[in-house]
Amino acid sequence: MTLISQFVDTPDGAFGILSDEDGRVVASGWTDQTDALLIRLSPAARDSAVVAGVTPAASAVEAYYAGEVAAIDAVEVAQRGGPFHLQAWVGLREIAPGRPLTYAQFAAALGRPSAVRAAASACARNAPALFVPCHRVLRTDGTMGGFAWGVPVKRSLLAREAAATRPSSE
Repeated sequence: MTLISQFVDTPDGAFGILSDEDGRVVASGWTDQTDALLIRLSPAARDSAVVAGVTPAASAVEAYYAGEVAAIDAVEVAQRGGPFHLQAWVGLREIAPGRPLTYAQFAAALGRPSAVRAAASACARNAPALFVPCHRVLRTDGTMGGFAWGVPVKRSLLAREAAATRPSSE
């Protein structure tokens, strides 16, 4: 398989995208290093050839950072995992911007309220960051918690989404 890489400048730093030949994002995150994206993939997928190019997702990243936080919703992704992880990754895309959930709330939304650790694991294993918005899940006590790309990026994304979804005063 050949992967296409593209890097976009954002206010949170360089943002890298790896897409498959069909334009689906397989890995993404705040880095300018292809290897940092490849490591998020399964070992077999890490052996893929990578070529620089233009990905359909790049324009969604630019729109997101321009204030259109829903622009990431239409980006196609491709992930591999077990049934729970696949369900959780779909569930992450259903969390509304500006309305983060705790891991306990997220597990409950998935119909598995006792699966808090499994929900956290799905967030940790999420390779197409931003497009599958694992940053919208907080620790059960409501604090930030970890994020593969750093808590400052997570904080920035949540603040950006809160501002973009806040009703405007007239």
